[in-house]
Amino acid sequence: MSRPIRLDRRGFLSLASACGVAGVLTACSRTEVGSGAPKEDAGLLARLRDQGFVRVGFAGEAPYGFQDGGELAGEAPTLHREVFKALGVPELRPTLTEFGALIPGLLAGRFDVVSAGMSITPDRCGKVIFSEPEFVSTTALMVREGNPKRLTDFASCARAGATVGVLTAAVEAGYAKAAGVGDGHVKTLAKQQDGLDALLAGRIDAFALTAISLRWLARTNKGAAVEVTTPFVPVVDGAKQWSAGGAVFRPGAEALRKAFDGELAKITGDPARFVRLVGEYGFTEREAPPRSLRTADLCKPGGGPA
Repeated sequence: MSRPIRLDRRGFLSLASACGVAGVLTACSRTEVGSGAPKEDAGLLARLRDQGFVRVGFAGEAPYGFQDGGELAGEAPTLHREVFKALGVPELRPTLTEFGALIPGLLAGRFDVVSAGMSITPDRCGKVIFSEPEFVSTTALMVREGNPKRLTDFASCARAGATVGVLTAAVEAGYAKAAGVGDGHVKTLAKQQDGLDALLAGRIDAFALTAISLRWLARTNKGAAVEVTTPFVPVVDGAKQWSAGGAVFRPGAEALRKAFDGELAKITGDPARFVRLVGEYGFTEREAPPRSLRTADLCKPGGGPA
């Protein structure tokens, strides 16, 4: 059911600048004839094609989305660039922001798509809409060399009274707490490098992230006295939590999301092509999502993360 739009002066001027005053009063409030979709949604892909670029938000988290020599790189931008080119939108225009600010920035209109390998979770699905999964990954811990506390998963961290580092707004905090790690033993960090630095400084005993991310972090910090544990699958309320990431769109952008999913499926359904595109970032055929893994299921309560 549609709701009336109430605009204060600032809201009216913002909308007027995007649509024109006449657009605020007429076209911007209409639906596309015959589609039932909001006009903004139905026409979004056409506008992106006309302007030749899509604005993407990323968080500087390698190997998912980061800058390399001033160029936007990583798993998500590489896949998304391929998808949008196929849709007739040749350029990604990036905006760097903190991970926890990606969804607020998307909802505020700072960018059109989040291109950061963001985990698909029921909580996030209540705020935004996700593409189908673009990769899957297990979880791992980065520990000091020799693994002095013999940490293997979140349950072992709880038993050892270990302090676990997690990225701000990332799913690992919930996994740790579900396994019995107390709030006082979960430390949030802004960036991946902060996790490695905190580990070496003794401020945390383990840094939890996807195995892909931690392998990349260790690779780019050769010589650091750390190691990555054997990957594992966290369990929450008896359910295994496979980590699956996707592109993120504003609510109402279903038409764009549907077109995106159509092209994404051509990549993820071809493991060899998937690896050709993102293998340099540590992704293998094991990280190509199975067709049976669907965003609709991951968005259900208890449906898992990622």
